[in-house]
Amino acid sequence: MHCLRALNRRLAVGGLVVLGIIGCTSPTIGPSLVASPSEAVAPSPSAVATEEGSPSVPPSVAPLTGVRLEPVVAGLTAPIGITNAGDGSGRLFVNERGGRIRIVDADGSLRARDFVDLSGTLEAGGERGLLGVAFHPEFAANGRVFVHYSRRGDGATVISELTASADRSTANPASERIILTHEQPFANHNGGQIAFGPDGYLYIGLGDGGSGGDPLGNAQNRGVLLGKILRLDVDGTRAPNKQYATPDDNPYATDGVSPGAGLPEIWAYGLRNPWRFSFDRQTGDLYIGDVGQGSWEEIDRQPGDSAGGENYGWDLFEATHCSGDCASITQVDPVAEYSHGDGGGCSVTGGYVYRGIAQPPMVGTYLFSDYCSGTIWTLPADDGVTPRQLADTDLRISSFGEGEDGEIYVVDIFGGALYRVIAT
Repeated sequence: MHCLRALNRRLAVGGLVVLGIIGCTSPTIGPSLVASPSEAVAPSPSAVATEEGSPSVPPSVAPLTGVRLEPVVAGLTAPIGITNAGDGSGRLFVNERGGRIRIVDADGSLRARDFVDLSGTLEAGGERGLLGVAFHPEFAANGRVFVHYSRRGDGATVISELTASADRSTANPASERIILTHEQPFANHNGGQIAFGPDGYLYIGLGDGGSGGDPLGNAQNRGVLLGKILRLDVDGTRAPNKQYATPDDNPYATDGVSPGAGLPEIWAYGLRNPWRFSFDRQTGDLYIGDVGQGSWEEIDRQPGDSAGGENYGWDLFEATHCSGDCASITQVDPVAEYSHGDGGGCSVTGGYVYRGIAQPPMVGTYLFSDYCSGTIWTLPADDGVTPRQLADTDLRISSFGEGEDGEIYVVDIFGGALYRVIAT
C-alpha cells in the first residue's frame, strides 16, 4: 500500500462529473459516488459472475455493469481495515492506522467510544500501524479478538490477542497476550491482513520485509516467515516456546526446515506484500491481493480444497511476468493482473466475493481496487487475466470489508469515510 503520485481523475457525483482533487485526497462525504465507466466492456449475461468456483447469477438478474459507493459514516482517521465480529450484532469494526478500532453500529452510526485504542503500543505511519483485526469465530461466547500491528520503536510485526468486555463493547489493552512477533528489516511490505478461515484457523499475511526486489530473498525462502501466508491454530495445545499450535495438515508441519521443506507455520509463499486477502464464504476459496513492484499488480486465488504450499512467484515473477530464472520454480499464476499504465494504478487492494442478498447482480463477483487510481474491478469474465472495470473514483481505497450479511464496504484512508458498495 503506497501512494506514488497524485492523480487527477474523474468522479461522477449525483449525476455530475467533477474533477478529482489533486494530491491524495478525497471529496467530502455526500451523495453516492457513481461510477459506470464508459470504457468498461459489458459482458454477456451468461458470463457475469461465473469465475471459477462461483455460481452464475440467475438468468432473471441483470448483469453487473458497474457499482456506486453509498456513504455510511465520515469522521474516521486514516482507516485501513474493516471487519465484523460475527456475533449477530450487525456491527462493523474499522481499524485506523494510528491504533484505534472504531465501531459502526448496524444503524450506520459511528460510536464515539473506541472498541480499543492501541496507539500507545504501536508505530504508525506509511505502511506501519494497526494493520489488521480478526474476531474469533466464537467471539460472542469467548470475547477473543486478534490484532496485527507494528511494534513501537522498531516496527516489528506483532500478532496478539485481546479480550473484550462482558458486553463485547470494548477491549482492554491490558488484556493483550502476544501470539507471534517477527522483526522487520525495512519499514515497508509488512502485509497486515489477519482472518479466520472456514477451517477455524488464523491466517496471517506477511510481506517480504521491504525494500525493492526482495533483496534478502525472503519470499522464496521457506525457512523464514516473510513473504508468506501463515496458518496458525490459536485454540490448540501450544507448541514448545510458542503461543499457538501448528495445524497438522499445514504443508510443512512435519518437515521442519530440512532442505526443500519449510517452517511449519507457512501455508503459501512467494508473495511481495499481500495487502488484503479474504475467503469466499460459500466456496472457501482464498483471494489474495499482492502488491507489485514497478509494473504489475495481481490477484491470486487458492481453491478452498487446497492442501497449501502454493508458490505465487515473487521475486522471480511480478504477476505473470518473469524477471529472473523463472524456470527454477513452479509458480501459480494470478487469476487477474493489471499494469501501472492501466489508469494510473500503483498498488492493489484485495477485496471480497459478494455473498449478500441486497445486490443480486453482484452475487458471486469478486471486487477489488487500486489504491492510487481508485478504480474498482472485478475478475475476468472470460479465460484471460485482465480485470473488468466497474468504477472509477477519486478515493484512496485502503481496504474492503464484509458485513455479517455479506454486504461489501470500502474505506478511504485520506477522506476518512466508510462506504457501502452498491450494484448499478
